[in-house]
Parts: sequence; C-alpha cells; structure tokens
Amino acid sequence: MRFSLLKLSSFSIIISISMALFSDLELAKSASPDYTNLIYKGCAREQFSDPSGLYSQSLSAMFGSLVSQSTKTRFYKTTTGTTSQTTITGLFQCRGDLSNNDCYNCVSRLPVLSGKLCGRAIASRVQLSGCYLLYEVAGFAQISGMEMLFKTCGKKNIAGTGFEERRDTAFGVMQNGVVSGHGFYATTYQAVYVLGQCEGDVGDSDCNGCIKNALEKAQVECGGSSSGQIYLHKCFIAYGYYPNGFHRDPPSSNTYGSSGSSSSSGTTGKTVAIIVGGTAGVGFLVICLLFVKNLMKKKYDDY
Repeated sequence: MRFSLLKLSSFSIIISISMALFSDLELAKSASPDYTNLIYKGCAREQFSDPSGLYSQSLSAMFGSLVSQSTKTRFYKTTTGTTSQTTITGLFQCRGDLSNNDCYNCVSRLPVLSGKLCGRAIASRVQLSGCYLLYEVAGFAQISGMEMLFKTCGKKNIAGTGFEERRDTAFGVMQNGVVSGHGFYATTYQAVYVLGQCEGDVGDSDCNGCIKNALEKAQVECGGSSSGQIYLHKCFIAYGYYPNGFHRDPPSSNTYGSSGSSSSSGTTGKTVAIIVGGTAGVGFLVICLLFVKNLMKKKYDDY
C-alpha cells in the first residue's frame, strides 16, 4: 500500500513537472518575435573592388550610424565616404508599430545579413518583417519608386465569399489612413487586417500614389487570396484574413500558406529553437524519472 501511494505521488510529480515544462516551451514559442523573419533580399550583381579598403570603411561607418540611430527613430538616412568615388548612401526603416527596442533588435541584424546575402555588392536591400536596410554606392542607377520588388500571395483562395468586398473596403480605409498618418497605418475591418507604409522621406502625395499602386497590384496579383504582401521601391502593403480573431502582427507569408520567393529562414530559426528547447525538456524529464526511480527503490528496500 505504501509503495502504491509512493508510486502514485511520484507519478503526479512527474506529470506536474512535465506540464510546467512544456507550458514554458509553448510560452517561449508564442513569445518569439516574427519581425526579424527574412522576407526578401535584393543584391546588385556588380561587386565593388576595394584594394585600399576605403569602401569597407565607408560601409562599416554607415552600418554603425544606422544601427545607433535605430534606438531612437524608425527611419534614418545617411551618406558616408571620404571621396566622391567611395560615397555610400544608406537608410533603414522600421515598421511604424515597432517600439524603439524592437526597431533596434531588428535593424542590428541587417548589416550581418546584408554581408552574408549580398557579399560586397555595390547596392543591397534586405527586407525583414519589421524593418529593412538599403545602401547604394555613388552612381548606382536609380529605379522608379513604383517598381515592384517582391510579392507573395496566400495559397488559400476565398474568392466569391464576400471577402474581396471586405478587403477592398479595408484597403480604402488604410490608404486614407497612411496619408493622414504621414506614412504608416494599420487597421482591421471585418476580420481583414491591412497595413501600409511608405519610405520615411516620401511626401504625403507621393505616398498616396505609391500605396494606391500597391493596392491595385495586390488586387490583380493576388486576386481572392486570403493574404498578400506587395513591396514597391518606396512603399509596401500587407493584408490577411483572420476569421478566428485579430492578430497583432502583420500578415506573414505563412498566412494560409504562400506563393512567392519569400525566405523561410526565420521559420527555420524558430523550429531549431523549439527543437533545442524540447530536447532540453526531455533530458530534464529523464533525470526526474531516474531520481524518482532511485527514491522508490530506496523506499521499497526500507519497507
């Protein structure tokens, strides 16, 4: 009888420990930020020659300036270089709803990512879910602010359900909001979440035109898809349908699946973290089981 009670008590302890352990893992998973997920990268084909190291010095100084400014503003543009030939213009922008701390955490990843993804390209743009970084050496060919850089559309098509009408109404509200909000606006309308943002140095009129262009492209490119993201050179929009409740973060490329060239590196990183956490949890559980087993053996021998 004593052995049975001890066994039952030990089993209860193990269950309690397991529940607490995996509850913590789920909490850690849900608390993981997704604003650092890689969306896309754009790299110039030409690499710069740098025998004197001047380009590297300019680039390093520019990165340092951008990262330091990200602690106090969501948009910053600067130019570095000792000569006209080594001048580099760079900027970063964070999503308008990110805190200063989140903005810094996002931007501080970009210099390393730019180097890994684009090497010594004379121009580079790296877009994460919550921020992006762009730099160009002097003389790099400029492109239209309306040029589409990247798109992704959800795989789930819900056309004909009234979704498109709700989405288009939300689009209209968001377009007006971006202009009145001077470059950023996010809202939800009948379970459709929409977000729009223009580059920080774009005026209200040009911002309105850019957002309008992006929304029209979303209607054409994504049709009845339940989610989508359209990135133009000077602005971007994102939308998603959340029938089960509002989600704070912008629609990701994973909303009901996606089609496009978005990277999955952010998701992979989360998966690795969960696997490592789960492995540690199982290891701890095994230690607990061995401890209880030894305790039970001692009690049984005494009995």
